[in-house]
Amino acid sequence: MKRSFRLAGHRTSIALEAEFWRALEGAAERRGKTLAELIEDLDAGRAETALPLASTLRVFALNERG
Repeated sequence: MKRSFRLAGHRTSIALEAEFWRALEGAAERRGKTLAELIEDLDAGRAETALPLASTLRVFALNERG
């Protein structure tokens, strides 16, 4: 499932499986953020890892589920 977001002033589409989107939505809700805000935060922090954004989101979602 693809969703589009504006990150750093640019429009981008991210394709993830529905289970990952659900985990990310739950994580955003627990933090009192929108999904877009959570993704912006994760995008900003991934410069150190050089991972693609979709991979960063999947790893984050897996870690959230414990």
